[in-house]
Amino acid sequence: MVNYLLPVLFVVLAWWAGTALILHLDGLPRATYARSMRQATVAMLIALVGLAWSADSRDTLAAYLAFGSALVVWGWLEMSFLMGFITGPRKRACDESARSWRRFRAALGTLLYHELALLLGGLLVLTVTWRESNQVGLWTYLVLWVMRTSAKLNVFLGVRNLSEAFLPEHLRYLESYFRRAPMNGFFPFAVSLATIILTLMLLRMPAADIDHFGFTGVLLVSCLLFLAVLEHWCMVIPFPVDALWSMGLRSRRQAVPDRGLGRASRRGRTIRVSTGPAVARPLLLAEALHRDLAASTPERPGP
Repeated sequence: MVNYLLPVLFVVLAWWAGTALILHLDGLPRATYARSMRQATVAMLIALVGLAWSADSRDTLAAYLAFGSALVVWGWLEMSFLMGFITGPRKRACDESARSWRRFRAALGTLLYHELALLLGGLLVLTVTWRESNQVGLWTYLVLWVMRTSAKLNVFLGVRNLSEAFLPEHLRYLESYFRRAPMNGFFPFAVSLATIILTLMLLRMPAADIDHFGFTGVLLVSCLLFLAVLEHWCMVIPFPVDALWSMGLRSRRQAVPDRGLGRASRRGRTIRVSTGPAVARPLLLAEALHRDLAASTPERPGP
């Protein structure tokens, strides 16, 4: 039972905590992005060393190390996109008149450099693990890459839940390339193919010729693929996906309506306050209200 439970818990925790951490860092002020990327770069270099060190080992610990290292490499690439360092040549909203192939080309232009970075990242992982006995890291990266590409295509073609809350302010123009719809024709094909591959992987685990390393590696990658399939289903079912990572989203700046705060503003404006330390929040709000009152109160005529 432990042989099954430990890899599953490891994957779920790494998947949830890694996503929450990236969302948290991405929600901080942009002045912190350079520091976060420097720290993430150090972590990625360590992860590449971990991939290289574990590549020729068939120890169970090496399977965990390769899996975790691939996640860190992928996390660096995701951070570089969400923080705006590696995106694409097009940094504006989609033209309302764009349709079909023109709309697809415009959408590709918003993340072209990021897609090339993902390709280079995959080639780097492939190079580090080339012809080695431990391919857990490579398979982990491939699952992330393929399923993320599928998710992007589905959001572009149309799904119920777009998870636009994950986008930072400087990438809000990407929402114009999303399409909200109950489902699209590509979704059943993508989910069915992924489910078939997942089933074949799970059927492989009880094989007599698979050792403990192979069992652990297959289970780790299978759990990741299962979570990716689950994320796909969350696109089309009425489920609040954002709630899963509410902890990571707390660092984002929130728009706080002025209703319920008296008649401080007669024009229905929105006061933006930072979700920073709890002690600073009342001071920022009071200062904003004071400015709003001064702007909205007409001057009294002199005597």
